[in-house]
Amino acid sequence: MDEAKLQDFMGKLVNDMGAAALLANLILGDELGLYRAMADSQFITPEQLAEKTGCNARLLREWLSAQAASGYMEHQGGRFRLPEEQAMALAIEDSPVYAAGGASVIAALYHDKDKLVAAMRGDGGLPWGDHHPCMFSGTERFFRPGYRANLVSQWLPTLTGVVDKLKAGAKVADVGCGHGASTVIMAQAFPASRFIGYDYHAPSITVANQRASEAGVGERAQFVKASAKDFPDHDYDLICYFDCLHDMGDPVGAARHAFKALKADGTVLLVEPYAGDNLDANCTPVGRLFYAASTFICTPNSLSQEVGLGLGAQAGEARLRAVFEEAGFRSFRRATQTPFNLILEARK
Repeated sequence: MDEAKLQDFMGKLVNDMGAAALLANLILGDELGLYRAMADSQFITPEQLAEKTGCNARLLREWLSAQAASGYMEHQGGRFRLPEEQAMALAIEDSPVYAAGGASVIAALYHDKDKLVAAMRGDGGLPWGDHHPCMFSGTERFFRPGYRANLVSQWLPTLTGVVDKLKAGAKVADVGCGHGASTVIMAQAFPASRFIGYDYHAPSITVANQRASEAGVGERAQFVKASAKDFPDHDYDLICYFDCLHDMGDPVGAARHAFKALKADGTVLLVEPYAGDNLDANCTPVGRLFYAASTFICTPNSLSQEVGLGLGAQAGEARLRAVFEEAGFRSFRRATQTPFNLILEARK
């Protein structure tokens, strides 16, 4: 027994347990509007925060102390401040780095623990629609800031000729659209184009149509219940998969359907979690997050469907390339990347 190694690991374990407990407090602060109430980055007492939010002052003192002990806030003489940098991630939903909303995805993992126990002891399957409701709202809130910051300004311009088509008037399918965040963003940016979002989860389609109506793009962005292998119509200029292909039971079948549905000069935009091509390359903070989430979400969903390929969230570019080559695509390349995403282009 290496005593020093044991102590190092115990320190890591305690740190991780503290982070997990703090994340529950983060979810609490997001739901109660505590971070938003401190978004001005001014020092405030628990009593003053209680007046602003209608919450219990004694519990707020404990909550604020946990934030300070974690480095999320500053403290001084019984007062607390949410620094501007932390406010960008925790309080300001229009910020490109806003992350607090996505904590609900982590909450869903705990809600769904018993379902994963059953999946582990069974065939491995847990369908997307069987997750706790906070999974769906959390997923939208987790991905939307990145799409807002990057999709129109950074990702689409890296695709061959796509922006010109969208400006002129293109036909676009957003497959696995969820609540439609990516679809609505594109519809707002390109009013001459028509967008159709497809998802096999009916409640998400209902929410997506509401989002399009609220955003004023309901006439050019519609949402329809359909799977990735049977969505209707053809002659698409662009077919998009945002953070969803690896969740599918038969991604090769989905890519084949896209191949048939595209125009001859059409393009597939594939946005996937950032990953290298092997475990060693993915032993990073981002890889840890995505592997852990994939254990509960992505891989069980794939295993619940036909074929059940089980790519997982850390499939990597080489494995994704093989999927599209098997489906008949002749061109596949990495268009760009972020610390959280690979942005890939496939063409006939």
